[in-house]
Amino acid sequence: MGNLDGQVAFITGGARGQGRSHALALAREGADIAVCDIAAQLETVPYPLAGMDDLEETARQVEALGRRCVAVQADVRSTEQLEASVARALEELGRIDILLANAGVCGFGAFWEITDQMWDEMVDTDLTGVFKTMRAVVPHMVERGYGRIVATSSMGGRMGNPNLAHYVAAKWGVIGLVKTLALEVAAKGITVNAICPATVDTAMVHNDALYGLFAPDIEHPTKADVEPRYTAMNPVPEPWTPVEEISAAVLYLVSEGARMVTGTTLDVCMGASARMP
Repeated sequence: MGNLDGQVAFITGGARGQGRSHALALAREGADIAVCDIAAQLETVPYPLAGMDDLEETARQVEALGRRCVAVQADVRSTEQLEASVARALEELGRIDILLANAGVCGFGAFWEITDQMWDEMVDTDLTGVFKTMRAVVPHMVERGYGRIVATSSMGGRMGNPNLAHYVAAKWGVIGLVKTLALEVAAKGITVNAICPATVDTAMVHNDALYGLFAPDIEHPTKADVEPRYTAMNPVPEPWTPVEEISAAVLYLVSEGARMVTGTTLDVCMGASARMP
């Protein structure tokens, strides 16, 4: 028996990384899963995004745990694609109890070098995509009088970060969305929270472009080159947060034990927030 037996979770950005980890964590607790992912490349993202093979692998792993899984290719920037994905999840799985608005990308550049396209693809995915995802699912939760919503923000949504202006702006915006929606649905049996990870051990971080950002003085830096630099940023002396620890935090926020927790952020950040007011 799992803590989420009989529940259904809808997860965006579920093809790999945090999204896949969350899908498997919730499935182990008894939830059926619907996942969507763009499963295609964006021009301004400087590392390879997930593909259809990744999305299908998430579904395979969920089903290997004995749970049902609906996997759909969908772009969170598209109202039509999101609404179709939610409709399919409801048709095949019957309900949505949990929403993880997780889809996101990262890119970088000096403030004055960020192009309109870089800004638009980042904000449309990381902020507008969260809004559209919530908007597509919330009416169903309101009708049922129950829901658990968790949006993926970032420690970049809690402080400034050089060369990440568009990413930071989007992630700060996610926290504002969460706090506002939480107030609107607090009396309707729905909680809404944000999770703010530090740098997570996923493909979003482990790529040549991001290594270059953190080691601009090294030609073709490797994981070994950047590891001490990441470690030096964190009070807990580790370079990257294991993805499973972010999933553990999500499990708490969607649990019955967190029914009084809404409109807040949960920092999983290796102590970084201890340096903040």
